[in-house]
Amino acid sequence: MSKVMLVEDDDSLREIYSIRLTAEGYTIVTAKDGEEALAVAVRERPDLIVSDVMMPKISGFDMLDILRSTPETQNIKVIMMTALSSEDQRVRGESLGADRYLVKSQVGIEDVVNVVHEVLGDRAADGTINTATPANDAAMPATAGVVEMSPAAGMAAQAGPVVQPASTQPAPVIPMQQPVSAPTQQPTVMPAQPSVQAPAQAVSENPGAPLSPMA
Repeated sequence: MSKVMLVEDDDSLREIYSIRLTAEGYTIVTAKDGEEALAVAVRERPDLIVSDVMMPKISGFDMLDILRSTPETQNIKVIMMTALSSEDQRVRGESLGADRYLVKSQVGIEDVVNVVHEVLGDRAADGTINTATPANDAAMPATAGVVEMSPAAGMAAQAGPVVQPASTQPAPVIPMQQPVSAPTQQPTVMPAQPSVQAPAQAVSENPGAPLSPMA
């Protein structure tokens, strides 16, 4: 953004304009009188000087005359602000090379801000502020052969490799085989064996008598 120098011996006015123009994005340097302003202008090389006319040491008109006679500062744009509303003062300011001549009693701070934008030419027709400068444009790399990436693609590239989600197709159903049961083993039936009964023997009451078969 452009650099603006404020030259004002009134501390309150200098601070008010400094705060307001800083809010517009300008870089602000200041001086309290014309003598200090000349030294600051050579050192800082501002794009625009907004200066009061009635100042101690060196007046605004004398300062403007010296600025236009110095090769290092002759192309700096200058807005003169004064409490003098006489026409001859305006003619003098314009003849010395002032880009604008404003009467303090006829303008407010917003009028000054608008004139600053107008003189610097940094406001587009729709009212938006153009912050691009030739130095910034030259610092931009050439775009030939550069593939532009959409914001979504750039975010994806920073997030790392994309993990594909698992397939939502149902897995194939494999029919289960019925278990083959082993053949049932039938129990072996053994034929009944005839029972053999020993012949009953009569038990004699006499232990000494021989046993006789029963009839």
